[in-house]
Amino acid sequence: MESVRSRALVPCLAFVCLVTAVIGSLGAPLIPAIAAMDHVSVTDAQWSLTITQLVAAVATPVMGRLGDGPHRRTVVVGTLALVVIGCVLAALPLGFVTLLVGRALQGIGLGLTPLTIAVARDELPSARAVPVIALLSITAVTGVGLGYPLTGLVAQWGGVRGAYWLGALVSVLGLAAAAWTVPAAKHRARVPLDVLGAVLLALGTASLLVAISEGESWGWGSLRVDGMILASVLLFTVWVVWELRTPHPLVSLRLMRESSVMTASAAAVLAGVGMYLLLSTVTRLVQTPAGTGYGLGRTVVVAGLALTPFSLGSFLANRLTPALVRRTSPRVVLPMSCLVLLAAMAIFTVWRGNMTQIMAVMFVAGLGVGIIFAVVPGFLVRAVPPRETGSAMSFNQVLRYIGYAVGSALSAAVLEGHTHTGAAYPASSGYTAVGLLSCGVWLATAVVAVAVPLLRRGRRTPLTALSQERVRSMAKGTGPSPGPGPVLGERDETATAE
Repeated sequence: MESVRSRALVPCLAFVCLVTAVIGSLGAPLIPAIAAMDHVSVTDAQWSLTITQLVAAVATPVMGRLGDGPHRRTVVVGTLALVVIGCVLAALPLGFVTLLVGRALQGIGLGLTPLTIAVARDELPSARAVPVIALLSITAVTGVGLGYPLTGLVAQWGGVRGAYWLGALVSVLGLAAAAWTVPAAKHRARVPLDVLGAVLLALGTASLLVAISEGESWGWGSLRVDGMILASVLLFTVWVVWELRTPHPLVSLRLMRESSVMTASAAAVLAGVGMYLLLSTVTRLVQTPAGTGYGLGRTVVVAGLALTPFSLGSFLANRLTPALVRRTSPRVVLPMSCLVLLAAMAIFTVWRGNMTQIMAVMFVAGLGVGIIFAVVPGFLVRAVPPRETGSAMSFNQVLRYIGYAVGSALSAAVLEGHTHTGAAYPASSGYTAVGLLSCGVWLATAVVAVAVPLLRRGRRTPLTALSQERVRSMAKGTGPSPGPGPVLGERDETATAE
């Protein structure tokens, strides 16, 4: 008989994903309040968000590699303990620098989602693991939409410090849940940590994100921004060469030869860009004064509530995706979801005059994003061997974070470009331009989702009907185990069934 602890594993893993997503959302809505509270500029206060994304992008692959070894439980519990400490530091009235240190520690927690997925894959029967992995990926997205309005409400009642004290409370609950349910993985072989690879990835990612985050204040095209982007390109190039040559890479880049991994990676970056183009723009539009002729003039609380339909849509997507996969295939569902998002942004481009319209757009967008992030983990799980799950998921998460940063920076740059000299707010045409740019991003994502498998299909052997039925049975939650998965260099027939 299954124990209580075993039955609680999936709810607790989902709760951990939800906690980290909410903690990650304790940045953007609070930036103006942090600037006023700590007497810093809004540009400096922006680092309360940037530093979290930066640390997340660096820590995630390291945690993924450590999580592939026998210390997975220690990594999960220890990370949540650091998140608790980070929330407490941010909540204490010790100044802006201490708040930044706390936000940096919170950023480490954003790397937990890939580890929860690895735990689910190892501890659950394969027929059950596939839908649970999709649920965990969706929960990370849903938490963003829930965290924004929650942050606004708590900050309005208890101030910035109150929001971070709430973060500390939910982090303690997540820590207790993980300590109780996450099993030890002592049977797994110890995996050497690629320290040089981690340093190169950290420096390259930091250089890129700092350039993106500071591009508006330093000036796009300035020597500092161009120099940091060039340094990032060089560092990433050296990192790729090193990862392909070292016997124990931080990320197994050779897995990129699989069309499923390549598709998932490209989708992660582009979907991250498109998602934050919308989220960053909507929260700003809703709070723009009505006197501009297009703004809705609402509070930060209402701006957060505008994202609630996004969470509802992504949650519904988790229910719809298995049925869509059964009737078609993951290869069809992915570009289909991109077209849903293309439609949402096309509507936003011409239809954003009141809260009803905004919330309708957010619901459709949440539905599309939810389907994407429900399907993408399946591409990776079926393409990589179990020992590489944590690493592959972590790298995919890093690509998401880079996409998030690019999308946020692009929205700010486009709106700044449509702000007349001396004006406090951009013209309405700026939001139209962001909408059109986002339409282009989702169209590009759909093209990539279709083109990558087609370009590489010539290297594959046609599958039998049995193999195709095996994929559908996995998506349905029934059928035989997919086995241990292919090793590097072998053909992943399951992942390319369609």
